[in-house]
Formats: sequence, C-alpha cells, structure tokens
Amino acid sequence: MLSQYLFYFLSFLAVISALLVVFSKSSVQSVLWLIVTLFAISGHYIFLLNAEFLGVVQVIVYAGAIMVLFLFVIMFLNLNQEVEAHKPAVLKFAATISSGLLLIIIIGSLKGSEQLGTHVGSNDFSSIKNLGRVLFKEFLFPFEVSSVLLLIAMVGAVMLGKSEKEG
Repeated sequence: MLSQYLFYFLSFLAVISALLVVFSKSSVQSVLWLIVTLFAISGHYIFLLNAEFLGVVQVIVYAGAIMVLFLFVIMFLNLNQEVEAHKPAVLKFAATISSGLLLIIIIGSLKGSEQLGTHVGSNDFSSIKNLGRVLFKEFLFPFEVSSVLLLIAMVGAVMLGKSEKEG
C-alpha cells in the first residue's frame, strides 16, 4: 500500500515538474525543474524497482553532471535574454509536424515492447555485474556510438569557447 502511494507521489511530481520544464519562461528555471524531474525518476528506480545502482547513477550522471553542463552552456551562450513572443507561423508548423512524428515513433516503439519486455525482463539490472554484461555484450554498438557523440559535443564546445576568446 505504501509503494502505491509512493508511486503516485513520484509520478505526480515527475509529470508536474516536466510540464514546468516545458512551460517555464526562463531557461535556467527549466533546467532546475528538469533536475526535480530526474530526482523523481531516480526515486522510481530506488524505491519501487529495487535498482539502487541505476537510481544513484541517474542522480550522479544526469542530475549532477549533465544538468551542470546545461547550466554552464546556458550561461556561456547567454540564452537567458528576452525571448521573442511572436514566432513565425513556419516555426509553429514545423514544431507541430516534428511533435507528431515523435509521437508516431514513440507509439511504434511501444508496439514492439511486448517482445522486448520478456527479453529485458529476464535480466536482473539491480546487479552491477548483470548490467555490465548486458551493456557491453548486447548493447555495445549503441554504447560506443553515444560515447563518440559525447566526444564530438565536447570538442565542439571547446571550439566554440576558443573562437569566442580569440574573436
């Protein structure tokens, strides 16, 4: 009974803070609400799924390192300036089409989740050994691609910072 109330509280907190991320006027406030969302999701991992390792990694990596990086980029690029109130109709149309395509992709990926759920559900992700085995055997290619993308982003950030200091 307690886990059910905890689920509802953490879900309510995650949904409300995610909505505040989207509807917040300030980009800094959006990042702070995103941190609250990530903490609520890590609460799901720790308290409800018994995956303490994933919950702690969620807090350390995403709520800690990535959000600090987001705040650094926002303040580095001075994105907290006055935002245009009126967007062109082309941008609104493009955003609507992009959102619709994202919804179709999410629905399409969830249709095949029944087969994936039996495969992934058989693994015990609360153990670090099992998580490492699945990550480095079955999902090695996506893991390496994400590391290359992060390296490219880091080099791009260094080049942006370097060009600002020289100019």
